[in-house]
Amino acid sequence: MSQLVFIHGPGAGGCAEAFRYQLDHFRGSITPTLPGHPAGVSCASVERYTDWIRGWLWAQGHHRDLVLVGFTLGSCIALQYALDYPEEVQGLVLMTVSMRPKHRAPDTLHFRLRAAADPAIYEQWIASMREAMQWVAPALRERLIACHRQVGPRSQHDDLVVIDQFDVRDRIGTLKPPLLLIRGADDPLAPEAYEQEMHEAVPGSQYIALRQAGHFPMAEQPETVNRAIQTFLDRL
Repeated sequence: MSQLVFIHGPGAGGCAEAFRYQLDHFRGSITPTLPGHPAGVSCASVERYTDWIRGWLWAQGHHRDLVLVGFTLGSCIALQYALDYPEEVQGLVLMTVSMRPKHRAPDTLHFRLRAAADPAIYEQWIASMREAMQWVAPALRERLIACHRQVGPRSQHDDLVVIDQFDVRDRIGTLKPPLLLIRGADDPLAPEAYEQEMHEAVPGSQYIALRQAGHFPMAEQPETVNRAIQTFLDRL
């Protein structure tokens, strides 16, 4: 039987709560809160996060038939896991992901560092997190804002640095598990269609673009995303 594993990123609360709709819908699914979010120390690379996730899963007896679902950093980790340990992964569902370093707006990283040091800029950062979640229902959005206040901007900065080092273009052609890619078509934070690029590089992959969804499709269009995940599971 498939084991659904949801892996979060630095946005949408920066913790496992980002997958609240999926955890409520898919009984028996699991999700870790990554180290440094806020407890513990963040990992310095996608490879180290992958090692941590694998250890977390193996400690609970989950080491086969994994269906890994992620967004942003979580997608990078899931993809790295599937490339390194394809015999353990049954399928991948990736959102807001690139197989190469992304282009970011100037000051993106430094803004997080300044927010960690200056209370006024910190509130600007919180406002930017709320704006990034414009498509998320207000009740969940405010829960995720509360999570951001706990996790903090420094953790987000560190995760963005890790994401920007991720590059598997030389290995993407060797990916074995089935792949479903979901993109928020109205994502102001990622105007480039990175997921489309990956879809074209992986024969047999599936690609879905959702309107009125941006950086966090699982929280913005949960019913549609849940149906897509279920259909994907049924075909495995």
